[in-house]
Amino acid sequence: MRVLVVTAVAAERDAVAAAAGPCDETALPGGYALRRAAGAPVALDVLAAGVGPAAAAAGTATALTAATLAGAPYDLVVSAGIGGGFAPGAPLGSVVVADAIVAADLGAETPDGFTPVTELGFGTVAHRPDPALVKAVAAAAGAAAGTVVTVSTVTGSAARTAELAARHPGVLAEAMEGFGVAEAAAAHGVPVLEIRTVSNAVGPRDRGAWRIGAALTALTGAFRTLPGALTAATGPAPEPHHP
Repeated sequence: MRVLVVTAVAAERDAVAAAAGPCDETALPGGYALRRAAGAPVALDVLAAGVGPAAAAAGTATALTAATLAGAPYDLVVSAGIGGGFAPGAPLGSVVVADAIVAADLGAETPDGFTPVTELGFGTVAHRPDPALVKAVAAAAGAAAGTVVTVSTVTGSAARTAELAARHPGVLAEAMEGFGVAEAAAAHGVPVLEIRTVSNAVGPRDRGAWRIGAALTALTGAFRTLPGALTAATGPAPEPHHP
């Protein structure tokens, strides 16, 4: 099984790669550098694509296209990294696996409040990963499963936190890339997951309370459990056929 993991920044990429073992580096078009760990039965390629949904979509699409042209397409794409957690479901240091990857601010402000782009007759605002896969990966990582929202502006107030929680019941975390990764994966017909570890509480910004190091350590731990979870959920890879 070939898995593409897309993070925003190098620190997240390195945390994922630390779980995968020794990595080679491969250059992709656009100046991207892919860390490649050829493990069995799951091979992980890890890419730091940049911050925000647009950068995430561009980097993911580049890697997916390059793999297809090379005759070795991916079986799964995972958006991964640290993010903010909504209390009380996602405390600091915890792991969240998205059962819905939702664009929280893709739409229009109206006199009656926010209207998602789907209600305007365009596109989508949500991708829903395979429930069986979400369950297996969450169980292996000791993670909670719930909605992860993608935002272009990180939440920094109690009012905005309450608004997001009301609009997205069951939301556990926010980050800035998942929806972009999911859009690119969907365009290529590849399943998607999102895995986040919680570095800070969603709400008023208090950098002194953030636990980025602990969240990166938790990210490594979560990805150590991923190959076993994927193998259990999807079964062993078929043996090559030799006529």
